[in-house]
Amino acid sequence: MDLEDRREILEGLILPDDRIQFSQALPGDAKAIFHLIDEAGLEGMVSKRRDSKYRSGRSTAWLKIKSYMVEEYDLLGFEREPGKPAFALMADRKTGEYVGSAFINSSRAIRERLWKRVQEHAGPAPKGMRRPATQWVNADHVPS
Repeated sequence: MDLEDRREILEGLILPDDRIQFSQALPGDAKAIFHLIDEAGLEGMVSKRRDSKYRSGRSTAWLKIKSYMVEEYDLLGFEREPGKPAFALMADRKTGEYVGSAFINSSRAIRERLWKRVQEHAGPAPKGMRRPATQWVNADHVPS
């Protein structure tokens, strides 16, 4: 099916208040659209060639472009479980409040070095945080 036919079907299937959101097509200059998406703080955009047909797997008919925001946070803790990727839990530097987590996509040696530093500065869980697989960091000794 053509892209526009597929979009029409999807729009009819995805409910307005569902967890999945249907994005409206934004025809025009991709660079200008990406600039607006980046300014709005959105994750990125997917561009598809209008004349493309659906094919499973990788294709040159579409392109995913991520928007990146760089911020610095304090480390609250380090979570790792066997068979799962390790990730860091982070806090706002000014308020100390939890802001989210990020997978640690580094070499094993770097992850092990970070884990050792976290253990050296172990502390209690922040108020209201209950995550059994997390090694919390003492707020007074946040490793950098």
